[in-house]
Amino acid sequence: MLTGKTFLITGVLMESSIAFHVAKLAQEQGAQVILTSFGRTMKITRTIAKRLPQEAPVIELDVTSEEDLAALAGRIGEHTERLDGVLHSIGFAPEGAFTFLDASWEDVSTAIHVSAYSLKALGVAALPMMSEGGSIVGLTFDASFAWPVYDWMGVAKAAFESTNRYLARDLGPKGVRCNLVAAGPIRTTAAKSIPGFETFENSWDDRAPVGWDVNDPVPTAKACTMLLSDWFPATTGEILHVDGGVHAMGI
Repeated sequence: MLTGKTFLITGVLMESSIAFHVAKLAQEQGAQVILTSFGRTMKITRTIAKRLPQEAPVIELDVTSEEDLAALAGRIGEHTERLDGVLHSIGFAPEGAFTFLDASWEDVSTAIHVSAYSLKALGVAALPMMSEGGSIVGLTFDASFAWPVYDWMGVAKAAFESTNRYLARDLGPKGVRCNLVAAGPIRTTAAKSIPGFETFENSWDDRAPVGWDVNDPVPTAKACTMLLSDWFPATTGEILHVDGGVHAMGI
């Protein structure tokens, strides 16, 4: 399905990462993948990259660094002549952002910068390598509701989803589609950093008509891989739910 394509995959930290399984599926479907990481996590990502079907190169990218963003096309160019797609699997909020009424603007602004604005920043930085068009796919957690414990990260995800719509508007004429996958709770490293994450884990499966396994990132990874492919040529600005059906259920 992806033979001859090349994708930039962010967010590979552990084998449990959704991004790791997207990279694995993409390779199994014939694609080349390039991973990103930065700082102290570079060593970890390089180790995990060896567990893919084919070891993937890892390039430096901190999405809050203007220097890294400006250098991104050149770093990608060391491994490929073009990109066919990008997976945005990036999110972070300081601990203080998980207390809604007491959160400082400093903590909130960090959450929005890393978790929302970065989608635009990454899309623009990668665009020079996508001259033939392609697909940008991001991961969200349905921002239609005020969830328990999610607090300002939930607000950041709402901004993220809005950013995707505007990015779809502006990149569509350049042949680039922009879509999100709204995943149910997955027990990843990022999820474990959210205070009270078990609140979601303990109730999601009971509410999901087709069930939900918090330890299985593959259904979400499959959806991301499909959106990266050419099989959704007229779909952009969309949010595809992969949550066992919870988003469609009442109480």
